[in-house]
Amino acid sequence: MFAGRSWDEWIARYATSHQNPVNRVCHTIGIPVIALSLPLFIVALFVRGVWLIPLAMFVVGWAFQFIGHAFEGKAPEFFHDWRFLFVGLRWWFAKVRGVAPGAPQ
Repeated sequence: MFAGRSWDEWIARYATSHQNPVNRVCHTIGIPVIALSLPLFIVALFVRGVWLIPLAMFVVGWAFQFIGHAFEGKAPEFFHDWRFLFVGLRWWFAKVRGVAPGAPQ
């Protein structure tokens, strides 16, 4: 439960803004790249000269997200509600497992 809604409800709402196949592919690539960049930023605090890798991953991951939304023709859901920043990764895991709304079975 997240802010009075189940994760399934959040993911279903998220999926409504991610119907275009190009957008779905962009998010399938961009979300894990962003997610992997975050722990690498922590590593970069301790390993000199590594910060460019997570920075590039973070920027490229977000570029995929926004390119996908250009094809979708809709703004990202987090523009309307910041909590959707936490839903994207859950959507990605559901999509990979084939249980996200609209995911191929």
